[in-house]
Amino acid sequence: MIKKEMIAMLLAGGQGSRLGVLTAKVAKPAVAFGGKYRIIDFPLSNCINSGVDTVGVLTQYQPLRLNSHIGIGIPWDLDRNIGGVTVLPPYEKSSNTEWYTGTANAIYQNLSYMEMYNPEYVLILSGDHIYKMDYEVMLDFHKATNADVTIAVMPVPMEEASRFGIVVTDENNTITEFQEKPEHPMSNLASMGIYIFSWKALRESLIALKDQSNCDFGKHIIPWLKDRGDKMAAYEFNGYWKDVGTLGSYWEANMELIDIIPEFNLYEEFWKIYTSSEIIAPQYIAAEAKVQKSIIGDGTEVYGEVYNSVIGAGVTIGKGTVVRDSIIMQGTVIGENVVMDRSIIAENVQIGNGVVLGIGEEVPNKMKPAVYSFGLVTIGENSIVPDGVKIGKNTAISGKTTSEDYPNGVLESGESIIKAGDVA
Repeated sequence: MIKKEMIAMLLAGGQGSRLGVLTAKVAKPAVAFGGKYRIIDFPLSNCINSGVDTVGVLTQYQPLRLNSHIGIGIPWDLDRNIGGVTVLPPYEKSSNTEWYTGTANAIYQNLSYMEMYNPEYVLILSGDHIYKMDYEVMLDFHKATNADVTIAVMPVPMEEASRFGIVVTDENNTITEFQEKPEHPMSNLASMGIYIFSWKALRESLIALKDQSNCDFGKHIIPWLKDRGDKMAAYEFNGYWKDVGTLGSYWEANMELIDIIPEFNLYEEFWKIYTSSEIIAPQYIAAEAKVQKSIIGDGTEVYGEVYNSVIGAGVTIGKGTVVRDSIIMQGTVIGENVVMDRSIIAENVQIGNGVVLGIGEEVPNKMKPAVYSFGLVTIGENSIVPDGVKIGKNTAISGKTTSEDYPNGVLESGESIIKAGDVA
């Protein structure tokens, strides 16, 4: 029997529907971030930097990009004979085959994987948060408090507390109350969705609740253990942590990387963020080009002007084009004389010459006002935008569009073009 002190289970099956067309064809943890990375690189890098060398990655929704990105784990030094990284999709079983229906159900369906390592502790992580955290320090805290479960928590503004699982603690950091997304929160300590379980407590709770539909940690496992009298501790984290679950928070987190003194530093020597990257040509900035306060990926060619933006690898920005406050993901080609403001452009998009993005007034998006907001233009991967069109704010485009799709050459603010077969 192989024995590991602590293994990690990384939940990466989420669709991320609040990211709209960005996640129509790719799981949220595989969405590009910071010009070079994918969101899942952050928890994976945290694992290897914390000495956790056995990670099960649970995938479900659109897993292809994620699987090929992770591969056998070489960039994170997780290509191990014993342990390493293992991608765990739902699989066919002899009796009933089912998709992962909740966070805890997904972990339950992989009990045999965890049993293989007979761990003392299991670290449960989410694949869609941007942060740096030393899980070893959290494990030391878990042992010192003699807890059955330790929940990583952080203070949030009281007015936002009802969006989270909220914990109430005593002076010894023991959790006395746990409220899942309460209407009237009793504290502002929010669960970060990062848990360390002693193996026995996790195993017993998963088995006891195996028939619970949509079994979830916050809604079912934690309350069950609490009622049983298991000891729960809150580990307070005060570093940078961002759930990039909405287009606004995703855009903000990228923009924060280019601040003069970034709140979240990608360049620290002692806590590197690792990623899988193809070896491509260096970037090229033409003589007439201007670049200010931006991240520019490898192999990108800039012939226009780029201000306050995050540009991925292998992007081309044409002559006379001005890009401001925008995110452009890898492989995208922006034509000449384009004006782009506050836009998120996914991978391998083609934008024609003379296109203007981000014009007009801000009005709510008609199709999905809660998703396409923040005054942004969002364009899904592999989309084509024809020459000379104008695109308003709070808009979404997905698919190969032609000039006929734009009445009078304009996509008004709040409108969307989603081609047949594409998902909004």
